[in-house]
Amino acid sequence: MKRSEKEQLVSELRSKISGAKALYFTDFTGLNVKRMTELRRRLRRAGVEYVVIKNTLALRAVNESGLTGSRLRGPTGVVVSRDPVAAAKVLSDFAREHEQKPTVKGGLLDGQALSEQQVKKLATMPPREQMLAELVEALQAPVSAFVGALDGIVYNFAAVLDALKTQKEGA
Repeated sequence: MKRSEKEQLVSELRSKISGAKALYFTDFTGLNVKRMTELRRRLRRAGVEYVVIKNTLALRAVNESGLTGSRLRGPTGVVVSRDPVAAAKVLSDFAREHEQKPTVKGGLLDGQALSEQQVKKLATMPPREQMLAELVEALQAPVSAFVGALDGIVYNFAAVLDALKTQKEGA
């Protein structure tokens, strides 16, 4: 490969990395072309890109992006994602279905290094929509309790006024 082609590949990967929230490094050894195509298709559906590039070029692109890529040893595929949970879920589900391949070497999330175990924990997180719904529910509960308390006070006040009216009518 000519130097200009390598520079172009590095700049393309660097631009993809700059817009990403998460990078995961995988070892795709043992996957045939059919399974690699299926993995890429699943990742693409989740809005994630899978790049296979020489480690030296990938490392250069990662470092030029202001990050450090220390997990680039052996055959490496780089998963570039804006949604870290979705990418981790797709990788985890695919590996579970295909004899633990590809294996996750680690990754970067917002510039912080992730271990293989941390990527697996991300894969078990609920989807973003579910977490937002739980947050709204948690924020709504105190407001509902407050409204219920105010309703009780208004009800008691109305009962006191009614008793006072009855007392005055009887006197």
